[in-house]
Amino acid sequence: MSSSAEAAPQDLAVPAKKKPPPELPESIRVRSLVVLAFWVVVVFLGLPIWWRTTSIYRARLPLHEMMEWADGKACRPVFPLQICIEAPFLQEPEAQHLIRTTQHALDDLNEFSAHHLRLSLTQFSQPTNASTSDAPPSVDAMSSNTASQIEEDVALTIRLQYRDITTAPTAEYQPYSPMVDIFYGQNLIPSTSSTSSPLARFIAHQLQGMFAEEQATIAYILATSNSVVNNLQLSSPAGQASLSSLSTAPNTREPRSKLIKSVPADLAANLARRTTRSLKYAPTYHLTFSLFTPDAIPSAWDIGPAVEEYLSPLLESFSSISNFTVDTQVQLYASFSPSVQEPQYEAERGAWTLRNEDLSGFINAAEWPLSPSIGQGPTVNFVLFVPSENRSPLVVRDNGANSWIIPQWGGVAILNPPILGSEAALTPSALSKEAIRPVLTIFSHQLLSLLGTPQTPSSLPLRLLTLTRVRAASLLLSASSTLGSLARLTLALPSISIPESVAGSVDKTISHLHETCTDLREGRFHSALQHARIAEAEAERGFFEKSMVGQVYFPDEHKVAVYLPLLGPVGVPLIMGAIKEIKRLWATWKKR
Repeated sequence: MSSSAEAAPQDLAVPAKKKPPPELPESIRVRSLVVLAFWVVVVFLGLPIWWRTTSIYRARLPLHEMMEWADGKACRPVFPLQICIEAPFLQEPEAQHLIRTTQHALDDLNEFSAHHLRLSLTQFSQPTNASTSDAPPSVDAMSSNTASQIEEDVALTIRLQYRDITTAPTAEYQPYSPMVDIFYGQNLIPSTSSTSSPLARFIAHQLQGMFAEEQATIAYILATSNSVVNNLQLSSPAGQASLSSLSTAPNTREPRSKLIKSVPADLAANLARRTTRSLKYAPTYHLTFSLFTPDAIPSAWDIGPAVEEYLSPLLESFSSISNFTVDTQVQLYASFSPSVQEPQYEAERGAWTLRNEDLSGFINAAEWPLSPSIGQGPTVNFVLFVPSENRSPLVVRDNGANSWIIPQWGGVAILNPPILGSEAALTPSALSKEAIRPVLTIFSHQLLSLLGTPQTPSSLPLRLLTLTRVRAASLLLSASSTLGSLARLTLALPSISIPESVAGSVDKTISHLHETCTDLREGRFHSALQHARIAEAEAERGFFEKSMVGQVYFPDEHKVAVYLPLLGPVGVPLIMGAIKEIKRLWATWKKR
């Protein structure tokens, strides 16, 4: 019994597990090479291809220089206006002394050093007794002088005309040229030993009055621009501080207010209204002239010949600033906008009246075919409304006017019967060229207002030259501000792409801004406007590049959602295989 009990446990013993045969060195080497091959492909082929195909290209931009332009450090805009004085009836020493005396008086009156007038004497072939002779300058001298004035971009020419008068000097503007005639008598000619004269003071006050609005406009533009802090270095001791510290200071309104305070309050209010009313500058504007009537007549108008005769000369005078295209249309049975109150009849006035609050909604945009934009440039709409005979005359209730401006859109004029060429109060079936002449006069004044033309002086050529300088300054500051916005966008969003086209636009913008600043400093204002126009267009093109916008709406969460399903199944086996191989190599190294 005992022997059988001892044998039982031996029979019930579990046989030991068989270990797998040891790997052959050749198999280990093959497995290691396979893992290594996968990682070599991933590191040296896969990652470079992925990096190359998914990386965001960012062209190098001169960010520091762009911010300098935006902060006003790269350019100090100045406006030296060249004033030529023709004095054919004065001896040269007398004329030079008069100019020096007038220049001193001008400098005493000027409080804005960025805008200053510089007088110069125009040389003429004079007779021997030039101070008393009435002979005009020679034609050859006048032609050569005119050519030199065009080359120097003269802002104004003053012709001193001698008259046998004893009263105070008088000034007369030339209607079709930037020229002023000043008439003086023999008793007003200053002696070379005097330090002042009534004629010099008169000329200085006339010039100061002519360019007062221009000085205020440029000061207002600088005050409302982003680079105002630096521009204040021209006349403010506070501007001597570091620009970097001022630009980051919490309160930058103090230097801005100093420029605004230099502008009279009433003029500053007018400038603010003009800025709100006028259209943004564009190289080309599209003018649309529309005839609307609630009846079937008038159904035609001679707008083509009328525009050619009455408006084309004004449009041609703007050729150095902007170009214009013209379109016309007629709309019959044009009803009032449902958002405005119907005209009310006032018996004491004997007219139908519109409320002031209804003027901005007078245009029935839902039914009247007025396109907001035709072509590349903005559209300026001019609407001629001929009311029906049973609602005529139609005027504005408060002031009795028959025309008004819609800010940044266009103008409206009402033509009430009787109309020129019609019988009594009947409305003709067609409007003649003479009948719409007063309407085009109204439209021309509205166009000047919508384009931001200054109100003074009375000479239109002088006002257009002022508009040239104002537009050059505003475009310079606008392009500089756009460069700063692009630089800040580039730093704030590192995930957006920056193509080479943007870098090219930035380079062109900076180049033309340098040219603009140089031309302004040297008094070449027409050339400055051309360069500023190109700089503004290139800056806008670079900032609104389409390929840059797409990356803004592709956040990091989208990248994780795209890569995780792809890299998970591939990456886990590779990582686990690499870990096992590292452990094996570590164990082998320890055994040694």
